[in-house]
Amino acid sequence: MSDISFPEISYAAIAPMLILFGAAMVGVLVEAFVPRSVRNPVQLVLALASMIAALVAVVLQGGTRTVTAGEAVAVDGPTLFLQGAILVLGVMAMLLIGERSLENGGPFVAQAAIVVNSPEDRKQAQGRAGATEVYPLALFALAGMLLFVAANDLLTMFIALEAFSLPLYLLCALARRRRLLSQEAALKYFLLGAYSSAFFLFGLALTYGFTAGVDSPTGPGVDFGTIRAAVETSSASPVLLFAGIALISVGLLFKATAAPFHVWAPDVYQGAPTPITGFMAACTKVAAFGALLRVLHVAFYGASWDFTPVLGTVAVLTMLVGAIMAVTQTDIKRLLAYSSVANAGYLLVGVLSLSASGLASTMFYLVAYGFVVIAAFGVVTLVRDADGEATHLSRWAGLGRRSPLFAGVFTFILLAFAGIPLTSGFTSKFAVFGAAVDDGQIWLVIAGVVTSMILAFPYLRVVVMMWLSEPGESTPTVVIPGALTSAALMIGVLATLLLGVAPGALLDLTANAAEFVR
Repeated sequence: MSDISFPEISYAAIAPMLILFGAAMVGVLVEAFVPRSVRNPVQLVLALASMIAALVAVVLQGGTRTVTAGEAVAVDGPTLFLQGAILVLGVMAMLLIGERSLENGGPFVAQAAIVVNSPEDRKQAQGRAGATEVYPLALFALAGMLLFVAANDLLTMFIALEAFSLPLYLLCALARRRRLLSQEAALKYFLLGAYSSAFFLFGLALTYGFTAGVDSPTGPGVDFGTIRAAVETSSASPVLLFAGIALISVGLLFKATAAPFHVWAPDVYQGAPTPITGFMAACTKVAAFGALLRVLHVAFYGASWDFTPVLGTVAVLTMLVGAIMAVTQTDIKRLLAYSSVANAGYLLVGVLSLSASGLASTMFYLVAYGFVVIAAFGVVTLVRDADGEATHLSRWAGLGRRSPLFAGVFTFILLAFAGIPLTSGFTSKFAVFGAAVDDGQIWLVIAGVVTSMILAFPYLRVVVMMWLSEPGESTPTVVIPGALTSAALMIGVLATLLLGVAPGALLDLTANAAEFVR
């Protein structure tokens, strides 16, 4: 026993993750012991309190640069910034998840095991209280995301990937209405997610084999320091390295909704409960790109000359697929899904600018996009008829005359997506394209500008439909939002405006945080 050495752990550095994991486990106990009648407010307060506490812990760690837990977890500027972004966006998404005033029982099924279209299913759809298991599941997912962006070795990153993916698969299947569509979305997400995890794990194995060619007293390994040394000095076949980078990238690009690994996104965005769609569109994207940044900028930085052309081609393909397919969509949630695909391409432009400015601009873009996309899905939850949310674009015709306030809010959000000046969309695109120009990636910038012009068309089409079309009998109403949805919308819209008009504070924060610990 005296020969066993345990790794030193900085509990302060991992406190945000411990807080969320602990709160999620308390949430499971709440499900078992708290009466159903008060379970929802208890779970909501517990979730929001734990996320705010975790955010405070992140802020208190400001300036920390350390590697802990046996070099498995790295806490540095990008880690803390991305963890803070995930928590702030997670609070916004949790407000949408906790909303129960838009329809009786909320957006989630009362009991997931009820057979679809059975008498019990029809009864629960009329207003039985929705499942509150969504709160601990969302907390487990958020805790996994915090670990994902802090992981300093591939094995820890894989564990974090599974820790936040599995709750998301379940959350996608819990829609109160259109349950077959919701369950189909969850099954597609689960099956394709399992394949992407297998790709990641196979890439991990090949990378481990490549590090065996390093003359190191610690031997081969999958921590990023060992991998970085192996890229520079390993005597093993470079085929192992290139195959490892490719397979690991597949696993991460799947979560980032980059083409051609995006095929799950439209169906999942459409079928999942809308608050969960917003949660995934914002928080999962931050986590996926945070991990991709650390893998490419730290572990495989020495091979950048080899992977940049390939991933640049993926970025161009992603922008083209997202922009062109968005033009053909007739459902607002599928339109936002392909918008998410295109934005993944713009983010890849920043990722491939392997400099401090590229890192800073990518982090700024993730935050700006997160605010606006949650606000967008918040508006979608309000446009309803007797059957629930009205997401077909034809139903939005004349909405500006029925509800000019919320049509105006959604117009502002769409203009931000299109990158119109004085919105966060313009500032974030300008930042990543500027970093790419400084890094000599002119071809990526040209592709980004062209696809941005294409992508503006579907956004402006929706604006024209809302304001210049006459409302018909099938035009739905916009329900009055509850306090939670109103708060989420206000935060999203104000942040989108502020980051477009006065982005300096956040740009300075990202610039100061743009340095990985190595």
